[in-house]
Amino acid sequence: MIDKATIWLIIGFLGQAFFFMRFVVQWIASERARKSIIPAAFWFFSIGGGVVLLIYAIYREDPVFIAGQGLGLIIYSRNIFFILRERRATVEAK
Repeated sequence: MIDKATIWLIIGFLGQAFFFMRFVVQWIASERARKSIIPAAFWFFSIGGGVVLLIYAIYREDPVFIAGQGLGLIIYSRNIFFILRERRATVEAK
């Protein structure tokens, strides 16, 4: 049976994996476009990683980590809002 500390360690590494994937997504998209771009998937992985790491930080009772992840989630959500608003405007303009 897996103990509680191991489960939380797995959760922490899961959050880190989400953050790692954002860089992979950004790198592949930039290589394909031959310029630096940040695709929507980058922000979705950011939100996934931020939520998981915030949960982990709350469990660890780490106020610095909690503040950092909480603020990051606001920024990531705002970027998703801009992307969705732009897509909606593009569809409505057609």
